Amino acid sequence: MHGLRVGVLTKGELDQATTRWAQGGVAAVLGGDPDSTDLHLADTLAAGAGLCDEDAVRVLVEEGPGRVNELIALGAIFDRDADGELLLAREGGHSHARVVHAGGAATGVEVERALVAAVRRTAAAIHEHWFALDLLVEGGRCAGVVAITPTGERAEVRARHVLVATGGAGQLYAVTTNPTESTGDGIAMALRAGVAVADLEFVQFHPTALHHPAMPRPLLSEALRGHGALLRDAHGRRFVDELLPRDRVSRAITQVLEEQQVDHVWLDATHLERFDDRFPTIAAALREAGLDPARDWLPVAPAAHYLCGGIVADLDGATTLPGLWVAGEAACNGVHGANRLASNSLLDGMVFGPRVVEAVAAGVDGPRPTGAMRCVLGGADDAGDAAVPGRPTPVALPPAAGADGGDGAGAPDPGRVAAARAELQRAMTRDAGVLRSAESLERAAGAAARAAAAAAPGADVEAHALRNLATVAAALCAMAAARTESRGAHARVDHPDTSARLRVRHVVGGDVA
Repeated sequence: MHGLRVGVLTKGELDQATTRWAQGGVAAVLGGDPDSTDLHLADTLAAGAGLCDEDAVRVLVEEGPGRVNELIALGAIFDRDADGELLLAREGGHSHARVVHAGGAATGVEVERALVAAVRRTAAAIHEHWFALDLLVEGGRCAGVVAITPTGERAEVRARHVLVATGGAGQLYAVTTNPTESTGDGIAMALRAGVAVADLEFVQFHPTALHHPAMPRPLLSEALRGHGALLRDAHGRRFVDELLPRDRVSRAITQVLEEQQVDHVWLDATHLERFDDRFPTIAAALREAGLDPARDWLPVAPAAHYLCGGIVADLDGATTLPGLWVAGEAACNGVHGANRLASNSLLDGMVFGPRVVEAVAAGVDGPRPTGAMRCVLGGADDAGDAAVPGRPTPVALPPAAGADGGDGAGAPDPGRVAAARAELQRAMTRDAGVLRSAESLERAAGAAARAAAAAAPGADVEAHALRNLATVAAALCAMAAARTESRGAHARVDHPDTSARLRVRHVVGGDVA
């Protein structure tokens, strides 16, 4: 036990986290030959397209199996065969079957269930329906957050250490697998406080979200393609290797959609055996949509799924602001690079979340030049090789609430805020989505500025959430415009090639060495 007094502040309820939406599984080398942590490392580096930090990936793959076993000890139940051995699946970008699942495609639900139960047993304080507005910064360090209480009042929540675990910003896009809570709040707070943020241009689109009016879009897990489901175009022809990394599959689908002037392609799982037994969660979602995977081809299209960048962190999760820590999708620790390998996201949180706790308990206070933090502080990796360097990226961020001298307490216009959010989402999907150009990114940046202006007078939670989305969108568009190449999850139609000189992290905030 670490002996720390821990409180949790969340704008929803404790179990309303993006973790529950993770279907694919957890990637970890839990078996013997022919797999190894070296192979998991190589697969992760290949997916990351030159921007992974190798030391960070080494920590991920070597500590991952132990963290999975710790979660099992907490009560998480993963799928096993008749002999009691963990069932392992292979997913896109993986050279071997190493992904564990729960309930076929309900892994995130099971991981979250085990963790929420543990938090409710041990946390000193749980503040549900509290919306964090901004970081409290005093004497050069983070001293807590300013938040809106469930009754609408502002309050300071003070702590010696603050861990940001707010997830990504999928709600930037009109079509997403993320829940409505994914508005980039933690990243936006960091940007406003001048904390270093990097790699926001790398938004991973899941290739096979169900084309359906429901939002967030039901996710047809990578595991389906791992078990042999095939992608077909409007004419029924296969057009891509289904086990390529997600960025390449998403681009291939998007190109087919544009060429054939259709809004979806087909995922053919009609030949998969025991579908309901293997994938009960997906089977239930398909039945609700009136689809039978044994008979019907399934309509799919890419949807915004995962933000590969975030708040820059070292290998302990420390940020450039002492007292502020980050883990999970909100972090840029060097693990994912330009494109996350399938099923490495839950593992990321399971490995680097505990490392934050261990560092705080050990008295660590402030960042060290390890992991992605080397893009700010400089330094070499354990082998003496130069780390991915940082490149400062200028961006005009929307002002914080009350930055004009007021308190941001104007009467909110819910209709105006909702309309501005929808406009921003449509613009980001169209102009800063799977395929981008200088012209389209300029349009998206303009939409972010308009969204920020629409949010400015409001003091309610929805206005603050829109302000956060606009802040992250402005930084994302600036980084994407500066990256005049195509790499990983960032594809520029006006710069289709990868450039060796752009093996850099675009950084907003911090003092890049």
